Order: sequence, then structure tokens, then C-alpha cells
Amino acid sequence: MAELRGSAAQSGPRPGPPYGMLRYGLRVAVAEWVLARVPTPRRNPFALGYLAVVVATTTFAELADPGLVLRLQEASSSDGHNLVHHPLRALLFSGFWVAGTIWMPYLWAFAFTVAPLERRVGAARAAAVFAIGHITATVLSQSVVITAVATGRLESGALDSLDIGVSYGVLVSLGALAGLLSPRGRLLALGLAAVLLADQISEDRDLVTGVGHPVALLTGVALWRWLRRGSGRRWRRPEPGPAGAPGAAQASGAAAVLDRA
Repeated sequence: MAELRGSAAQSGPRPGPPYGMLRYGLRVAVAEWVLARVPTPRRNPFALGYLAVVVATTTFAELADPGLVLRLQEASSSDGHNLVHHPLRALLFSGFWVAGTIWMPYLWAFAFTVAPLERRVGAARAAAVFAIGHITATVLSQSVVITAVATGRLESGALDSLDIGVSYGVLVSLGALAGLLSPRGRLLALGLAAVLLADQISEDRDLVTGVGHPVALLTGVALWRWLRRGSGRRWRRPEPGPAGAPGAAQASGAAAVLDRA
């Protein structure tokens, strides 16, 4: 009996893993978390494909004859005049241009809105969200313009004001993505979007922007219930290393925590 008590005392609680192993596991988990969210053609065919089109049209707008560019953009514009006479063309092609000749900000916009949404819900649903937001915000904002012109609140020239860009698609993707985040992440995303929209509206005071951008964001919010059905996690959790590898268990545990973020 004494020998048994001595053996039990000697065994005692096992010491925890060394601090160096914990640091190694955390570094591995962070690296895997970042790499799992970098857009690739396999993970983000829609986001990268759409961004490639935007880069192409922006490069064309910078290098081609300005008169030709203006004519093409006017033909693609989703202004009130084009919506009445050429609705399909206006709704389809207006989202393939950006306002100006700088596309880099849209790279980050897609990386933080469209790409993560696509990873969670798939390319088909992400494309549907983008299209629904673009069409809804365009139609409602231009309906306000048409009504204002008809009632004499705006001049008739407002029906021909150039209306192109991908901002509606980006904002609807942000609004939709917020519904798939944790409560804290959802509050942060929507709060940031509200601040940006309020600042933009106060400085720009453009009727189309003032109506279209909030409508696009709220359209994304309205799609939460549809997107939550069967969305799940589209990326795979990184496989843990061999059981005997230094920090393998710590990396696996840390990756599981980060994956819920």
C-alpha cells in the first residue's frame, strides 16, 4: 500500500507544454488563419473574376481616347434615361466601371467584403447578393430621381447624370456578410458602415448616393435569413500535424479558436 501511495505521489499532475511550444503553436495557427483567408481562384472565383473585369475597364478608361471612354460609360450608365429606354444594358454594364481611373481601393473593398462573403456562402450566392444589391439600389435611387424631376424638384438633366460603379455591390456584400459574423463582429461591421455612409452623405450631398448606398447596405441585411440557411463554414479547418510534432496540439487548438473568429 505504501508503494502504491508513493507511486501515485510521484506521478502527480503532468507539467504543461513549454512556453516555446505554445508560441510555436500560436504562430502556426495565426499563419494558417491568414492563409486560409487569402483570396485565390479556387476560393474566390467570383470576387477575383469581377475584380479582373474592373481592372480591365479601369485600365481601358485610363489609356483609351477620352471621348470613346465617355461614350461607352454613358451607354452603360444606369441613369434614369437609360433605365427607361435600355434597362437591361444599363443594369448589367453600369457595374463594370468605377468612377475615376483608380482601382486599388476596390481591391481592398472586395478583399474585405465580397471575398469573405463568397468563402462562406459560395460563388453563386455571392454573385446573387451582388446583383440583387446593385439592381435594387439602382432602381430605387433612380426612381427617386425620376420622381423628383417629374415633380419639378430637379432639372431634367438629372436623368442623364452618369451613374456607374461597383459601390452598391460592395455595400450589399458588407451588409450580407455582417449577418454571418459573431454579434460583436456584426455590430462592428454595421457601425463602421454607418459611420462611412454618414460621412459620405454629409460631404457629397448627391441624391443618388444618399439613397443608393444605404439601400444597398440594408438590402444585404434583408438577405441574412436566406444566406444563413446552409451557409456554414466554406473553408476547411487546417489539419493538425503529427501527434509528436512540437506544438501540434497547441496549433490545432489555437486554430480552432481563430476559426470561430
